[in-house]
Amino acid sequence: MALAISTVLGIPLGAWLALTRFPGKRLLTTLIYTGMGLPPVVAGLVVFLFLSRSGPFGDLGWLFTIKAMVIAQVIIATPLIIGVTMSSVAGVDPALRPQLRALGATGWQATWAQLFEARFGVIVGIVAGFGSIISEVGAVMLVGGNIEGRTRVMTTAIVLESRQGKFDLALALGIILLLISFVANAVLVGLQGRTGGHA
Repeated sequence: MALAISTVLGIPLGAWLALTRFPGKRLLTTLIYTGMGLPPVVAGLVVFLFLSRSGPFGDLGWLFTIKAMVIAQVIIATPLIIGVTMSSVAGVDPALRPQLRALGATGWQATWAQLFEARFGVIVGIVAGFGSIISEVGAVMLVGGNIEGRTRVMTTAIVLESRQGKFDLALALGIILLLISFVANAVLVGLQGRTGGHA
């Protein structure tokens, strides 16, 4: 869910930043790059403070729920997808857009064509976002509470089992997590290959 939200937000914003000039763009780009390196526990702390009882959104009652975990992961993954998409779209031949417009393409059609040309980089951004989400521990533990049957995920379970000295179970969970990551990335790489074959 977090990856889907981050992708829907990140790709259009990254493309827009790459193709648009406006005052303050350099500052916004710097903020995006800073967000790409944002410590996850800081993102978790911010979400925690906003959703706590004394926070501005405390009345929602989302703290220690999956919703809070998704919010934290979206904050972590979205800058990665924006930044990589922005760099990929900016790397497309700048002559492409004027050529497309000269051939009668609308602004949206030209933008879509540029995004398609940058698709390999966009997929890399999605992979990076997925990696940051599936490996996250600190933020989801902080805002989710690691509650069994409700907000415990594989990464927090690995930490818990390790603290209890159950290293065999922790290692088994780690292997399963790696396999899930491998399968998901294999699917994305396969998608990348198919789109490349049709180019």
